[in-house]
Amino acid sequence: MEDSATAGKLRDYLKRATTELERSRRRVRELEERDREPVAIIGMGCRYPGGVRTPEDLWRIVHEGIDVVTEFPTDRGWDVEAIYDPEPGAPGKSYVRHGGFLHDAAECDPAFFGISPKDAPGTDPQQRLLLEVAWEAFERAGIDPHTVKGTPTGVFVGLMHHDYIGGTISGSIVSGRIAYTLGLEGPAVTMDTACSSSLVALHSAIQSLRKGECSLALAGGAAVMASPEMFIEFSERRALSPDGRCHSFSDDAAGAAWAEGAGMLLVERLSDALRSGHEVLAVVRGSAVNQDGASNGLTAPSGPAQIRVIQQALADARLAPHHIDAVEAHGTGTTLGDPIEAQAVIAAYGQDRPENRPIWLGSIKSNMGHPQAAAGVGAVIKMVMAMRHGTLPRTLHVEKPSTAVDWTAGDIRLLTEPQSWDTPDGRPRRAGVSSFGISGTNAHTILEEAPPADTDRPAPERAALPVVPWVLSGKGSDAVQRQAERLLTAAGDLDPYDVGYSLATTRALFTHRAAVTGRDRHELLASLRAVADGSQAAVVVPEPGRLGILFSGQGSQRPGMGRTLHAAFPVFAAAFDEICAAFDAHLDRPLREVMFEEPADPAASPLHQTVYTQAALFTFETALYRLLEHWGIRPDLLAGHSIGEVVAAHVAGVLELKDAVVLVAARGRLMQELPAGGTMVSLLASEAEVTPLLTDGVDIAAVNGPRAVVVSGDEEAVLAVAAKVEKTTRLKVSHAFHSRRMDPMLDAFREVLAGLTFHEPALPVVSNVTGRMADELTSPEYWVRHVREAVRFHDGVTALAAEGATRFLEVGPDAVLTTMAQGVVPDVIGTQRRDRDEDAALIDAVCRLHLTGTGPDWTVVFAGGRKADLPTYPFRRDRHWEDAPILQAERSAAARAGGDAADPFWELVREQDVTAVAATLGVADETSVAAVVPALAAWHEQRQANATADGWRYRVTWEPLAPAATPALGGHWLAVVPACDDPWTSAVLTGLTDRGLHVDSVTAPEAAGRTELAGLLAGRGGVDGVLSLLAPVTELTSTAALVQALGDTEITAPLWCVTRDAVSHGPAAEVSGFAQAQVWGLGRVAALEHPDRWGGLIDLPAEIGPQTVARLAALLGDAGGEDQVVIRESGAYGRRLEHAPARAGAPWKPSGT
Repeated sequence: MEDSATAGKLRDYLKRATTELERSRRRVRELEERDREPVAIIGMGCRYPGGVRTPEDLWRIVHEGIDVVTEFPTDRGWDVEAIYDPEPGAPGKSYVRHGGFLHDAAECDPAFFGISPKDAPGTDPQQRLLLEVAWEAFERAGIDPHTVKGTPTGVFVGLMHHDYIGGTISGSIVSGRIAYTLGLEGPAVTMDTACSSSLVALHSAIQSLRKGECSLALAGGAAVMASPEMFIEFSERRALSPDGRCHSFSDDAAGAAWAEGAGMLLVERLSDALRSGHEVLAVVRGSAVNQDGASNGLTAPSGPAQIRVIQQALADARLAPHHIDAVEAHGTGTTLGDPIEAQAVIAAYGQDRPENRPIWLGSIKSNMGHPQAAAGVGAVIKMVMAMRHGTLPRTLHVEKPSTAVDWTAGDIRLLTEPQSWDTPDGRPRRAGVSSFGISGTNAHTILEEAPPADTDRPAPERAALPVVPWVLSGKGSDAVQRQAERLLTAAGDLDPYDVGYSLATTRALFTHRAAVTGRDRHELLASLRAVADGSQAAVVVPEPGRLGILFSGQGSQRPGMGRTLHAAFPVFAAAFDEICAAFDAHLDRPLREVMFEEPADPAASPLHQTVYTQAALFTFETALYRLLEHWGIRPDLLAGHSIGEVVAAHVAGVLELKDAVVLVAARGRLMQELPAGGTMVSLLASEAEVTPLLTDGVDIAAVNGPRAVVVSGDEEAVLAVAAKVEKTTRLKVSHAFHSRRMDPMLDAFREVLAGLTFHEPALPVVSNVTGRMADELTSPEYWVRHVREAVRFHDGVTALAAEGATRFLEVGPDAVLTTMAQGVVPDVIGTQRRDRDEDAALIDAVCRLHLTGTGPDWTVVFAGGRKADLPTYPFRRDRHWEDAPILQAERSAAARAGGDAADPFWELVREQDVTAVAATLGVADETSVAAVVPALAAWHEQRQANATADGWRYRVTWEPLAPAATPALGGHWLAVVPACDDPWTSAVLTGLTDRGLHVDSVTAPEAAGRTELAGLLAGRGGVDGVLSLLAPVTELTSTAALVQALGDTEITAPLWCVTRDAVSHGPAAEVSGFAQAQVWGLGRVAALEHPDRWGGLIDLPAEIGPQTVARLAALLGDAGGEDQVVIRESGAYGRRLEHAPARAGAPWKPSGT
């Protein structure tokens, strides 16, 4: 026995040990898997050269093979002429004047991110860009950015430039401000490994996700060159491509080319993304970071290190080299770096590959240049889009592959042409992405196509929603309007239900809101246009407050009520049917049949018999309340009018459904059994005025407002009282409710109430009897008094307001109480109106409630909705830029001043100490120095003497203007046009009309004088502005006469005079209409003499394009304080007067006229 017991214990122990060992092994496997778990890219946002503002824009330029390199920006205070020297290596000069620039880097929406107007110009544009693309990454992932506040979301940012005047020198602030602004509580790290920064940031984000430090992570980088120092420094090294383009892996590669950009990825563990239902754009299978170490030079690339980092990334991804289809290379176009990188790719990926499966090689830098700290994330976005489109884009500027690379050493192909991206056996597409920092920090990432959607899983069932709401919001009414404009262009091909779901659940809610509804796309888009053109203005959400629900009483019923809602909304139908079934045991006819019946004569409907009326109102209102409750609309306070208070008591939990039905049925039946006769009349008078008029047989039945009293009782007596009031309305009722004519039913009703069970209310209810918060709802006697005494509705809603209610929602078949309660609280909304379809009225009411700040749970309203790709938030485009970049400002100032006058060198020159000057310069031949010292001394003396005069020099420049922060608003304009048939003039007028402006034309006869023009303009006032198109084809005197004639006719609308190709806005611009310069001179004088009716001067190009007209319409809608503007297809430019000190060198050569 003892041996048996011992064996049993041993078996039990071994079982426990085996189980524990298996559990431990499983846990180890889980930990190992977690350390290597793929990471999903679920959102992307970006800004890159060429006007790229979205990943789709980026795909367009690489797919179409577009080169987006441009000249230096003109709006950053760079002295472009001073720094350019075509000779490579010249100190302080750049032999390059092209690059990939964000020409709108100065434009931002600082207020959106809580940056004050005072701080905005001093905030680094890289910071501002990263805030925008981070926000967009969340929106594009279908995540409301407000919902991540307080979550362990990480921020990993690559940044390398710190040359912005007033900008934050510490890069840590950049990631910290993103976390601060969005309320993110995971790691926030800024890293600078130069050109590999953003890919290193992605690697760090992946590691943090795998370790559980964060649940989501933002990873990206930005580069904006506030000064031209990168060009100057690398020009001095002769390391730049002369044409400003990266000739990646080409035999004619001659150096790098600088670009700018900002990109952000939102990443999440793949298992979490699939579980959360987030769309997976692509998967990061593995990544690695290493260093060149003690290689052949600090800044020289290391082939062995690049091979190692690729191998480490493959190991992290648990993939073999032949599993990778393509490499998005660093590929900067240098004669040293590109061959090293190509050989490393050949060694790591190009060996032992399957037949006809070469490794493809390309680089996005050939399209835009090298965006430095934003390069890696841009490359990732490119490859994610390539995977999704199944195409490998071509690399530009490769006339001939580099002969410094042995392309036969492995199976590798340059992407000189686009390639269809097919994979064997349907395996996922995969690509490697490389970024190598100038200091030797290398990064490599393995991307994989997103896993296929689970087609076996049934799509979630959509909620019944016959009328679809679209809700918009923004930080300002202009933002709502711009969002509507954007949505109009995007929503045409999208499912309206999914658009509504995405607008309501994946976008943040702000203070300014608008909502539109429609049964189909056509109706929705038509309503959306009203928001876009400003005819339906956005509303401002009021201060927070409590919601009171009001339940309607008798008089609101209508035949057919509930039928449409029953057919449209299953939740309503289920509650409705349940209540009807409960009532059918107490009524002679099925209640549903009575309610849905619509006789030819509505007045003859049995619904108007109080036995059915009360049951129908209770049924309809309770079912509608259950639907609203299902949608997440939950009141803070309740009230009702007469029978409506019974509904309020039921939904507050005072009576369970069975008892509530007994009460309502008995109440209606007993009232119906009362003798016919009696009447009710509504009086336009106060209670104080009515009370002295009361006689026997007349009672006050209701006090609905300060001057809205209903009297009830014996017909003759009631009518006698009514005759003493100026304005009265006789009510169509079956009985004289809330009067002494109810007395015969009270005892029987009391008996019914005695058999019911009452509970304390779960929600506060206002009493009709007292007009105060109810405290007797559990007393049967209270409900007896409720039948007999007056309905103190006005006191009740006033009490609700005193309890903090700021908005009322009426639940009933018509908006009766809505009218009565107007003025008590700011917002009173009826869920139904008898003159509207039930479903449309209900959805409209829900939207109106949303506009007050108390909306539904949209995830329930749009159950089963799918994320639609909608436009992201329409940030304002206000210009904020500190004009003088740090280093260039110092260099330019020194050059203009000719150096420090107190410098010892200039003391030696002034003293003409040849020996000392030669020694200072390190020149042995004093004779050559002696020949120039006198001239140098004279030059410096004259320079110093002219220093004051130099401070008086100014020049006219043209500053690029930011796009209008608000949409171009339509307006009524009067155009004064020449008598001749001018196609250019017609193109301008047609374009403005197409842009929503209403334009009336007045034709001015050739050589018309002041008096004649005044006669033509008489009675043409009342417009928003006057547009003169006379200048291109008439003499100056016509424009002068127009200015005078407008004054004679007292037309004070601002006058804008338009010229055609008359103004040069840049040194390279040539003009053909220079004779019209006279109009600009006249206009400047008119602006001084008639500032009250002067608009400005506009110069348009000789050829009118779509962007020109759009900018003109925007300018006329809101000039933003500008009054001298040049508009071209490339942009709009405002006239500026800036300081222009004398420049040493060649004498001044006049140009122009």
